Amino acid sequence: MAIQKEPGQKGINWSNIAVGAIMNMFEVTTLGQPLEVLKTQMAANRSQSMVQAIQTVWSRGGVTGFYQGLIPWAWIEASTKGAVLLFTASEIETATVSMGVSPAVAGLLGGMGGGIAQAYATMGFCTCMKTAEITRHKQAATGIKPPSTWAVFADIYRKGGIAGINKGVNAVAVRQCTNWGSRMGFARLAESTIRQVKGKGENDKLSPLEKIASSSIGGALATWNQPIEVVRVEMQSMSKATAVAGRPEKLTIMNTLSYIYRENGIKGLYRGVTPRIGLGIWQTVCMVSFADYVKAWVKDK
Repeated sequence: MAIQKEPGQKGINWSNIAVGAIMNMFEVTTLGQPLEVLKTQMAANRSQSMVQAIQTVWSRGGVTGFYQGLIPWAWIEASTKGAVLLFTASEIETATVSMGVSPAVAGLLGGMGGGIAQAYATMGFCTCMKTAEITRHKQAATGIKPPSTWAVFADIYRKGGIAGINKGVNAVAVRQCTNWGSRMGFARLAESTIRQVKGKGENDKLSPLEKIASSSIGGALATWNQPIEVVRVEMQSMSKATAVAGRPEKLTIMNTLSYIYRENGIKGLYRGVTPRIGLGIWQTVCMVSFADYVKAWVKDK
């Protein structure tokens, strides 16, 4: 669910840019990054159980291991993608609702548009660098000192230029399109269902618990596309820098999907789905439920 304009409001709602950036920064700095690191660890190392993944991440510095990539990449990504997501999704949703489209479909279209926009605007290189930061530490197990984050960035840019640092961006775009389309669409559908069950009208406000429940449902159901996320991690992983038997030399979405399926089966395509359910719920609660209250506070000020 995107933050919508107030009834009768004209023009573009620029405040959604600030609200989106603030809420996404809050989300990633609290529970978001630890869940992101755990999810990425499991997706990149598909033989590990969740307990083993937690132990591996903890071995990188205890609690700080769960915040790898937070500074600067996750903060850069969060501040920019949150702004792009909420602004774009809000404008699309408001426009489609005014055309008579149902709230659920409007949320779906808004989320899809916002997800695609944020992927190509900022998330491509940030997601690539976050994944490199998380997965590069596997090199330490071989006795090789992992390069610094900026050294990784410089090396990737030197070898592949803009295309190199945006490696896997198409997979990111597919993921974000389906991610936020599903999250916002399901969240809107859940809100409409709760209103019907409670006998509330479409313009009646939901209680905080009802809004959080709707967002939680949307966030959890949106993890159906986990195979896309596993593909994205495999394409951007620094732990697979050397040739691996059977792994395509030039990775695309489809040949990476086939490779993972051959190596690990269906279970491999859903590695990391448990922490991602938690991440999806937290992201949707922050960017849907909590964001509504921040928007109301901004309006009052």
